[in-house]
Parts: sequence; C-alpha cells; structure tokens
Amino acid sequence: MASNKKIILNTLENLSKANFEKFCQALVDRRGDRRVPLSKVEGKNFLAVTNVLVSTFTEAGAPAVTSELLRDIDCLDDAENLDAKCMVIARRPAGGADGVSTGSSIDNEDLSKGQHFVDKHKLELTKRVTNISAILDQLLDKKVIQAEVYELILRMNVNQQKMREIYLRALQSGDKAKDVFLEILEKEEPYLVADLRQNK
Repeated sequence: MASNKKIILNTLENLSKANFEKFCQALVDRRGDRRVPLSKVEGKNFLAVTNVLVSTFTEAGAPAVTSELLRDIDCLDDAENLDAKCMVIARRPAGGADGVSTGSSIDNEDLSKGQHFVDKHKLELTKRVTNISAILDQLLDKKVIQAEVYELILRMNVNQQKMREIYLRALQSGDKAKDVFLEILEKEEPYLVADLRQNK
C-alpha cells in the first residue's frame, strides 16, 4: 500500500530537473512558521527532499504543502495527481464498508458530546494548518469574516498567529461559523482533517 511519503517521492521523481530545482527554491522561499533552510535541500536528491518535507510538515501535512508548492511553480497536473492519490489514502482508514470516510458521523459524535470538531482539535489545527490564504479567501466569501479582519489576518507573518486570530475573530459567533470553517478545511486541508479524525 502506497503512503503519502511514497506518493510525494514519486511525484518529485517525475519532475524535470528544472522544475525540481524550482520546487526546492519554492520550498526554501515558502513563508510560515515552519521554514526550510537552503542547506536542507541544496544539491539534495528526490528522497532527501521528500524526507525534509515529511520531517518538517509531518506525513499527514506534507502532501498539502507539496501540492501548494507544485502549483506555485505551475506544475498543476502534478499537483492534481498528488492530491488525487493522497486523498485515497486520507479516506481509506476511517471509513465504512467501502473504505471511504463518512466524515459527518465523526463530526456528529463530537457535537453530541458538546464539542465541535474545530474546538476539539484547536491546538493541532493551529499548529498544522498551512493553506491559510485560501481558507481566509473562502471565509471572506462566505461572510464568516469581514474585509477588515481579512486584511488584518492576511498581513500577519506566522501561520499559527493567523490561525489564533481566525479562532478569536471568526469562530466566536457559534457553530454555524465553525461548520463553514470545517467545510473549508475539508477542502483545503483534507489530509490533515483525515489524520485528526483517524486519531481522535
């Protein structure tokens, strides 16, 4: 059975030399609280860079970061193939008879205990969510946050700080806002959500 790490490795191996170099540079240039120094990837092979991705962002979080970077360097087909393959893995362990996660039953279980999924996993989500710009865009589009709050959070440099502000400014209004936030997370961070559900 393939793992996220193996899928990332195969994806990087399929890149041209020029695109692999662009990928490594994009990884080094990537902003956020988990930075990768140039020395970790300069002159390194596909396996070494894959190990850096997994050790830095965890095996559950690395696919989303890899996909983000592939899109940044315009390797859109590679990003979509990676997403599709990793989504199969993300859905397989938690599910019903067909091996696909039912998702909502777990969320309902959390709600029946008086705790929403995004509250229960606040610490892990704050630490591990990476695709925050896209999440903010959708929170604004769905009117969970206003333009002023959007601009304020977007200007922050550290992902964990942005997530804390999302919790403080966007999710205090109640479960409807949290439901929308969870729907966005399922779209933008499917591997992370699946990992949290599996290890609840």
